[in-house]
Amino acid sequence: MRWENELMGLADAMQAEMIACRRDLHHYPETGWTEYRTAAKAAARLQELGYVVQTGAETITKDCMMGVPQADVLRAAEKRAVEEGADAAWVAKMEGGRTGVVGTMHFGAGGPVVAIRFDMDCNDVTETDSAEHRPNQEGFASCHKGAMHACGHDGHTTVGLALAALLTRFKEELNGTVKLCFQPAEEGVRGAHAMVASGIVDDVDYMLGAHFGFKMKRTGSIACNVTDFLATSKYDARFTGVPAHAGAAPEQGKNALLAAACAALNLHAIARHSAGASRINVGRLDAGSGRNIIGDKALLCLETRGATSGINAYMEREAERVIKAAAMMYDTQVELQKVGGAAGGSNSPKLAAFLEREARALGIFDEVVGECPFGASEDFSYFMERVQSHGGEAAYMMVGANLAAGHHDSHFDFDEKALSYSLKMLGSCACKLLSQR
Repeated sequence: MRWENELMGLADAMQAEMIACRRDLHHYPETGWTEYRTAAKAAARLQELGYVVQTGAETITKDCMMGVPQADVLRAAEKRAVEEGADAAWVAKMEGGRTGVVGTMHFGAGGPVVAIRFDMDCNDVTETDSAEHRPNQEGFASCHKGAMHACGHDGHTTVGLALAALLTRFKEELNGTVKLCFQPAEEGVRGAHAMVASGIVDDVDYMLGAHFGFKMKRTGSIACNVTDFLATSKYDARFTGVPAHAGAAPEQGKNALLAAACAALNLHAIARHSAGASRINVGRLDAGSGRNIIGDKALLCLETRGATSGINAYMEREAERVIKAAAMMYDTQVELQKVGGAAGGSNSPKLAAFLEREARALGIFDEVVGECPFGASEDFSYFMERVQSHGGEAAYMMVGANLAAGHHDSHFDFDEKALSYSLKMLGSCACKLLSQR
């Protein structure tokens, strides 16, 4: 087929365009549920290429959104996005933070439905002002204080848009349907659940995802069978008591600070599960208002993890029990809010084996890793779980890239040559899957 002879050359020819796109996205980072500029530009480009574009309520189920910023923050982000070049008509369709975008293209009859996920959001990180940092040297560092693409999602979105263009070049010889899913709020594992709940991948036969770096920290390497995603849940527990003067009337107070402290200690005492890895962590505790005041309020931020969704559910139930018991012990009130989550899971073996064969056949990778335990959480797992539960196959890859610093570090940057490696791999795999009848 023509794509087998032309894809590599076309991908090479798109490298300069991809670098420019990645640097534009890096300069204008947007945190979870505020990706209005990024999503609007993705939607406009997909429409220009001939894709059927869905966004807003068509791609995001509002009741399943987690960790959404306050309404005034969303409105400010909408306004800023338009000022920074986003099409206002597209932004209007994404009201309320529903910034998911799906581009669908139908090819010839009889083929499968192939979906690929690309995350768009940045981190709550202020980019370094070091003169040695390449984005500072070359003028594309973040212009938004407290927001930075420190995980490579600017590169993921870039590859997704390049892939959209690449696939149109071979439209006449492909069969089936491709869905390119641009996901908000991966950081904090908040966005995938709401996209999946909309039903956009319920008809998918093959689901792919990829990430730069992580365990593959060298350009030219790739891991094709990522296993052992840890299920996770993120919670905020807000304790409310009654303030009182600590010297004159301590008995009149209800101590939310002590309730939260009691919960923090006992959360870490939850018995671990015998069926697999289980984790819990209290990462933040803010409480009280003054030295001589009985602490009447406290915020406790925690997460649970499990080797499977079932093990994580056990940790969630135990955590809720401990938190409510601590509140009751100190006669305080507590409100528990889920602000993020991801499922457990592993790649579908057959699809993972296909990816490994393709990576080796391309001849561009000098290291192809088979099984690679993830050992962390990523909400692509919700896409994976949904597609697999409907009889489809799903797989996640790690595309190697030389890194200037670790993920989520203010000095993070990645080797832009990795953009081409990812495009060639995803393009080749998508075309081969869509060549089936």
